[in-house]
This record gives sequence, C-alpha cells and structure tokens, in this order.
Amino acid sequence: MATINGYPVDRIDTLQSIELAEGVEIYLRAAGPYVRVLAYLIDLLIRIGVCVVAYFLIMLFSLIVGGNVAQGLSMLIMFVLVFFYYVVFEAGKRGASPGKRVMGLRVVDTSGAPITFGQSFIRNMLRFADGMPIPTYGFGLLSTLMNRRFQRLGDLLANTVVVYDRLPLMHLASLPPALESSSPGVVLTREEQAALLAFRERGGMWSEARRIELADHAQELTGRTGQAGMSRLLGMAQWLGEKH
Repeated sequence: MATINGYPVDRIDTLQSIELAEGVEIYLRAAGPYVRVLAYLIDLLIRIGVCVVAYFLIMLFSLIVGGNVAQGLSMLIMFVLVFFYYVVFEAGKRGASPGKRVMGLRVVDTSGAPITFGQSFIRNMLRFADGMPIPTYGFGLLSTLMNRRFQRLGDLLANTVVVYDRLPLMHLASLPPALESSSPGVVLTREEQAALLAFRERGGMWSEARRIELADHAQELTGRTGQAGMSRLLGMAQWLGEKH
C-alpha cells in the first residue's frame, strides 16, 4: 500500500485502480453510504408511487373480476416490487435502479464488469440481512463502514461494488502552481513516490481546503503546514515527475 509517512494513499479518496488481465488499467470510484441512502429513498418513493397507482387500478378491476382475484393480483405486484425491483434493474449493462441512475451510481463486479443476473439476485436477496435490525439497516451500514469499497453484506457475497457511473474530470489546471521543483531531500520508497505523484494527479479533483488537509499529513516530509506545505509537496511531486 502506497503511503506518505505512514498515511495510506488509497485513503486520499475513493478512486481505485484495477488492472485487467489484458494489462489495461481502469478506475472506479466507490460510492459511500450517504449517496446510496439518497438513491434508496428515491427508489422507495418510486415503488410507493407504483403501489398507490396499482391499488386504485386493482380496486377498479375488482369490480369486474371480484375481490379474491384482485387481492391475489395486488400480492403479486407487491412481491415483484419487493423482491425483483432491484434484481431486474441492476443486472446486466444497465447496472442501476432508477434511484441510482438519478444519483449517478451503478452496480458493477469488483473487476469493473457488469454484474450478472445471479450476482444481482444474491446481493438483493441479502437486503433482509443488511436491513437488520429493522428498520435501522444497521448491519448493512456497519458493513459499508468497515471496508474501503463501502460494500454491504450483499455486495461482499456477490462480489459487487456500487460506484459512480462517471468519474469527474480531473481539472489539473485548477491546481496551484508549485513555486519550484524541489527534491524531497530524503530517499523515498517506491510507495511514497507513487503517493506523491497521485497527490499531484488527483489534486485537481479536490477543493483547496481538502488539498491542504491532505498535505498536512506529510508535514514530517515537507516541514511545513497549510498553503506552504501544500506548495512544497507539489514541488516534490513536480520534481519526481520530471525524473520519470
């Protein structure tokens, strides 16, 4: 794991690189609990809306076919919405329920490939376990907080992960220019060099306050904090980039 003075580079953000069998490197950004909860609430509202519309239609239908048939039809609709809403929407290339689409999320295999129907079935059948104790969704939330890919129990068993559908563009031009290219003055390990270069490459995706916060973790290396520490760190990264 790449680190700067013991600070893991993969904790800088949730952007993760995956090297495929062909040697191609792809990037995935895992989605955290907050945005996934928002997607869930959108899906919940959609399902409630469908149930309300279906209820009135079934009431009208019951006048024609009788109450027993209408009751059976309503139970079938509820079963489909509860058990197969997510399974159908998330399987294959779509990879997202309507709520996830609104929030810009998608469910993929941990390799980055679309998930199969079987994977979708497994991850969604375990929603009951993730939802315990009802109605807190406590097990699922605890699971997402205990691994860096924010995988709930269903994701872990199905080997899936929820990611942002599109990565934000890295506006490197928004990075403040390094005052000067400067040598770190000490021998850096390969992991530390990779962490410095990652800081420079990803820095355009963060606010200045976030960049300064992260640069402060390298105070032992830069000997400075705040804006000066960030500029010093960028100077080191620039020096490394020129060497490579």
